Amino acid sequence: MSLEPKPAGAGRAFKQAVGKPSRHDSAINHVTGAARYIDDLPEPEGTLHIAPGYCAAAARGKITHMNLDAVRSAPGVVAVMTAGDIPGTNDCSPSLGDDPVLAENEVLFWGQVVFAVVAKTREQARRAAKLATIEVDQITPIVTVDQALDADTVVLDDYAFIAGDPQQGLRSAEQRFTGQLRIGGQEHFYLEGQVSFAEQREDGDIFIHCSTQHPSEVQHTISKLLGQPHSAITVETRRMGGGFGGKESQANQWAALAALGAHVTSRPCKVRLDRDDDMIMTGKRHDFLVDYDVGYSADGRLSGTAMSFASRCGYSADLSLGVNDRTMFHADNAYYLENAHIHSRRMKTDTVSNTAFRGFGGPQGVVAIERIMDAIAIANRLDPLDVRRTNFYGVGERDMTPYGMRITDNIIDEIVDQLEVSSDYRARRADIAQFNATSGILKKGIALTPVKFGISFTLIHLNQAGALVNVYSDGSVQLNHGGTEMGQGLFVKIAQVVAEVFGIDLDSVKITATNTDKVPNTAPTAASSGSDLNGMAAKIAAQTIKRRMIDYAVSEFDVMPEQIEFRDNQVVIGNTSLSFGELAKRVHLARISLSSTGFYSTPDISWDRENVSGRPFLYFSYGAACSEVTVDTTTGEMRVDRVDIVHDVGKSLNPAIDIGQIEGGFVQGMGWLTTEELVYDDQGRLRTHAPSTYKIPTASDVPEEFNVTLHASKGNQEKTIYRSKAIGEPPVMLAASVFSAITHAIASMRPGIVPPLDAPATPEAILRAVRAMKGN
Repeated sequence: MSLEPKPAGAGRAFKQAVGKPSRHDSAINHVTGAARYIDDLPEPEGTLHIAPGYCAAAARGKITHMNLDAVRSAPGVVAVMTAGDIPGTNDCSPSLGDDPVLAENEVLFWGQVVFAVVAKTREQARRAAKLATIEVDQITPIVTVDQALDADTVVLDDYAFIAGDPQQGLRSAEQRFTGQLRIGGQEHFYLEGQVSFAEQREDGDIFIHCSTQHPSEVQHTISKLLGQPHSAITVETRRMGGGFGGKESQANQWAALAALGAHVTSRPCKVRLDRDDDMIMTGKRHDFLVDYDVGYSADGRLSGTAMSFASRCGYSADLSLGVNDRTMFHADNAYYLENAHIHSRRMKTDTVSNTAFRGFGGPQGVVAIERIMDAIAIANRLDPLDVRRTNFYGVGERDMTPYGMRITDNIIDEIVDQLEVSSDYRARRADIAQFNATSGILKKGIALTPVKFGISFTLIHLNQAGALVNVYSDGSVQLNHGGTEMGQGLFVKIAQVVAEVFGIDLDSVKITATNTDKVPNTAPTAASSGSDLNGMAAKIAAQTIKRRMIDYAVSEFDVMPEQIEFRDNQVVIGNTSLSFGELAKRVHLARISLSSTGFYSTPDISWDRENVSGRPFLYFSYGAACSEVTVDTTTGEMRVDRVDIVHDVGKSLNPAIDIGQIEGGFVQGMGWLTTEELVYDDQGRLRTHAPSTYKIPTASDVPEEFNVTLHASKGNQEKTIYRSKAIGEPPVMLAASVFSAITHAIASMRPGIVPPLDAPATPEAILRAVRAMKGN
């Protein structure tokens, strides 16, 4: 028998729990302050605190002398740890073994941790860490992408996608345009910084609370650091105060230091980074230098496309292979590039190693191709939306990506049609043209841009998840799975799935902390795959228990399986009705297990990176945004006046959560492209390492008119969890519409000329572009 939900319109599908706009499971605790984060946990007697120490004088060079005597003799100091205290492998990298937990013989970037102080209080540890004497034979650091290109320093080999005949497509084009775009990085700025709390238990085992998106990787890192088996290390994560990719691989180092402190002192140890240290010592979104050369027809249709992406990876590989590959995967966005050469260079610099960030490189690729669409439109005095539509992927034709995957679920025309009407794009564009013609200082701009984002890890083995579901004899349910909660609402969505299977209220499902001793060998909560993977694993576990309960009822009540229905906290068995709890108790007394694990691996995906072939994504998420801005051409100040969004989430598991993710993702993307600027000096020192110098969006930056609509989808064509679609990352790329709208506003100053605007479009960047348009 099948336990799949009935299709929409048949019976009670999406009425018990799934599809309802339920609040976040921790919503009340969040707003009342009752939600416990790691720094809120009670500290056992004797807990020690760890602070990292680094060489503030140098970004790159060999360590010639280090004196830590003053550190060791400082008040409250219990121990000072260096690389020599590590019993196992001194590495916290996700794969390549090139990230030392503690630097040994040389400093590779400004802020690299050389030693760690363990003291009775956090303040004592931080004060002591400033007392070290470290001398370095300094080398002039390579800081920028341009410098790395000149020096030809890379962390990974170059990589490219080639479709059709790019050179012929360029040579035969009616028109041709070349340009360059700089795309800045971004600080994660999670509200809860990096934090870990470790305790040593019997036999040297380590239990650690860690704010991480990847508990299993933290487990593996500590295991090799201490020379212990994975089974001796337990990592638990109840919630994070934000992650955004910054806690996918880079939580490893701080967890390793906490574990090492517990190992060295045999006492509980906590690491909680100061905000400045967190920004200095942890990686960011990769910044890029993009060169492009495109050939096209009079109506703007591309005939040849060449794009070269050079990124600042930092001193080590970290996750740069996957991040830069994602940039390439999304350099087409929603557009058919028949003849394309998409090339990536992963540049090595003497700066902190950049890492995952919401969208995982995809946003950089999207911004680049949207600049190309804008450039073609401006240079030929066309409406950019018309150019975009001309280049959209087709259905049944013009549907092959540059990496050889055919698109079979394309609905971008449908999404854009809906948004064009609901946003009144054409009329507003005409009004803006009239306004700009008579306004000398203030200029307005509007843009409607699409998003097509592939869903799955391109590292194929990560597309798996496990879950554990326990039903107790009173009918209450406990849920555990490998996904982590960083505020995005994953836990409540998975709980809704389990409640739906059992036909019970959501409040009957108890959510428990992610823990490596309950669900092992987990993938990171990343790539927008949390609900897809863990939801299906939890559903499989719950269905296994439900089948056992059905089998018991069939035998005990002499009915057919189809006469049994779980709904409204009851189990209807023929003409009999029992509460879910009553049936659970009977099943337990009959000595039938009410506990089950579930496992799910994404089907029908493959990726051969070397040969550039396969199906790297199970499906695509689609959306579109229309943004209107006003720019002051004398000050460079910019205001977002209105935003309209239509986004496809398939059959939404939780519309309230999904709309929140769209709003939050858009604003985060808007910040990246307008206000958030990372500034390094020529010595490789990050100068924007505090809220006083690094500007994330505030409530006043959110447009007063902000309309978000979920597309009335028929559901994901793939067999995802209840036919839903992922929502975590795609909304970030909707913010490309803001950058394009600013470009439109500046372009109105000299029609036909493409403004040399780089991202982020800070007031300074806008003024540079304005002056260039004026010929200054």
